[in-house]
Amino acid sequence: MRIRKKPWAEKYIQDHGDYIVTDPKKWLGKWQQRFAKQQPLNVEVGIGKGRFIIETAKLHPEINYIGIELQTSVIATALRTFMDNPLPNVQFVLTDGANLDELFYQNEVQKIFLNFSDPWPKKRHAKRRLTSPLFLKTYQTVLADDGNIEFKTDNRGLFEYTLVTMNNFPMTFEYVSLNLHQSPENESNVETEYEQKFSPKGPIYKLIAHFTTEQPGD
Repeated sequence: MRIRKKPWAEKYIQDHGDYIVTDPKKWLGKWQQRFAKQQPLNVEVGIGKGRFIIETAKLHPEINYIGIELQTSVIATALRTFMDNPLPNVQFVLTDGANLDELFYQNEVQKIFLNFSDPWPKKRHAKRRLTSPLFLKTYQTVLADDGNIEFKTDNRGLFEYTLVTMNNFPMTFEYVSLNLHQSPENESNVETEYEQKFSPKGPIYKLIAHFTTEQPGD
């Protein structure tokens, strides 16, 4: 989907450098310096308008959060919302989330959130999906040994693809829901803007999974 350019976005980002990073590789190994306290680090890849990461950070002040977004206009919108009530445990990063292993040290991240990622439905684009084996390998590098991935989508095809790729990697599923909003766990669910808009039209799928030490063929 084409994002409409916001003429104010670049300057707004420049004016709020305490909360947003545009040169993330310079912060490799130093992310905790950008937060008020050193705490476990969670990362959301693709933050949309920022509702999920902001509301989740409010609920968990004991955790530091980094929200990654590639689109300048999108992350500027999230940042502007955040600045209405800034939190000491949130940072935004304007970059491509494809190479997390170039942004974080091995085992540095406790949890990765993937919320309503682009499904890239055409088979020839499968490698671009954020749960393709190539991406999973990167997540495995930066996640702590006891870390995990939380994934939500309204796209059944992408969900089925993700179940297969994670199972084959291999990963272990801690939680799988084919209709999150009808599950007891929905009481603690923090919705994204996209989720609020589209959940009435169909089920929301969710899974939580962690990497195993087992290798294929063992």
